[in-house]
Amino acid sequence: MTITATNPHTGEALQDYASHTPEQAQAMVEQAHQAFLTYRRTSFAERAALMNRAADLLEERVESLAELATNEMGKTLESSRQEVLKCAKACRYYAQEAENHLAPTPIKMDGQRAEVRYLPLGVILAVMPWNFPFWQVFRFAAPTLMAGNTGLLKHASNVPGCAMAIEDIFRDAGFPEGTFQTLMIGARDVEAVLRDERVKGVSLTGSEGAGRAVSSTAGDVLKPALMELGGSDPFIVMPSANLEGAIGTAVTARTINNGQSCIAGKRFIVHRDVYEQFRDGFVQQMGALKMGDPMQEDVDLGPLATAKIREELHEQVQDAVSKGAELLVGGEIPQTSGYHYPATVLSGITPEMQLFAEEAFGPVATLYVVGSVDEAIELANATRFGLSSSVWTNDEAEQERFIEGLEAGATFINAMSASDPRLPFGGVKASGFGRELGREGILEFVNSKSILVGDGGVDTSKTE
Repeated sequence: MTITATNPHTGEALQDYASHTPEQAQAMVEQAHQAFLTYRRTSFAERAALMNRAADLLEERVESLAELATNEMGKTLESSRQEVLKCAKACRYYAQEAENHLAPTPIKMDGQRAEVRYLPLGVILAVMPWNFPFWQVFRFAAPTLMAGNTGLLKHASNVPGCAMAIEDIFRDAGFPEGTFQTLMIGARDVEAVLRDERVKGVSLTGSEGAGRAVSSTAGDVLKPALMELGGSDPFIVMPSANLEGAIGTAVTARTINNGQSCIAGKRFIVHRDVYEQFRDGFVQQMGALKMGDPMQEDVDLGPLATAKIREELHEQVQDAVSKGAELLVGGEIPQTSGYHYPATVLSGITPEMQLFAEEAFGPVATLYVVGSVDEAIELANATRFGLSSSVWTNDEAEQERFIEGLEAGATFINAMSASDPRLPFGGVKASGFGRELGREGILEFVNSKSILVGDGGVDTSKTE
């Protein structure tokens, strides 16, 4: 069996990669387990030196890695460069902060010495998506390895070259053999790996369906799981907002990564007092984006990652139009090679349309009009998703109401939602559970062990 990488701009096959047999996968699990038994005893200083070297290699190889990501999944070359450099920042952040994040926490216990220590668990499986083929993995790997765990990566099948390049980074940085490995296996093989007793937890970024399947298996075998799933994030604009800044940021928020980002602004909820001005500026700028070869520096929108993704996105658009939505720009499949789709804006979305309830994973924006803060919050929360949110208002009272009222893992005020190594990242509701990044991220896969050192006297307590 082989895994084939395909260029989404041309539709041509790039390279075949040999997949691992179940026996080979089991051998890699054992290697990861044996590596953990030694690696867990390394010091934070030793791990930090290795992680900083990984960051160096990412920066040194930025051009080749960026070209690889662009060729395999279609993001623009500049966005690929920025993704690789962001990975280096995550490595340096955890190299610097892991020891502080995992320092023992002293507890006052009536004269006895007590503390909480944070100890590594073992082999952690990562099931990762294609849309940010480097960033999604490094935001898992940097905290996981700095905590003293070892990692196994099951990457998306359309970015096998990126998966192997990540393994190369950690090996070439000097991490012990087996500390981080890429499993070339299919989705159907994940369950067997997760059920292996040597694997102690799983982190998944992906679809609702994948999250349900993997978290169900993790629950069945009582292993910790972190799920970062989809999003249909609101981008709310109120009358006091800097409208020029909101419009420009809205375009970026909807089209970043060719519109294939779980944390992207997707539903644009605008107060009626500024709706027409926002709509006109937003539509004009979306329509002006250049679509084409993502390797060209002047291209704004590359192709979607696969033909199936484009088909599903176009079906959502056609469904909305057939039920009365107004197509303001885009919405037509171009007569070009590859899987391109234009920046698209629709208004008049109603609950019976697919786009009202489903995530649009591509450069398709939906516009809504509201008359108050309460109406904006109600509409924003009228979804099973709850990943992030972006709110544009200079009214401090409104800001507080949105922060308290929006059902989301994050709220960004007068700024675009984005992940940052210093901030915990994750969602609520169908957007998943657990947190990546920040201190919360490194605590996901450690044993928070309570320690108490008594004086050796008789304990007459009868409570558990």
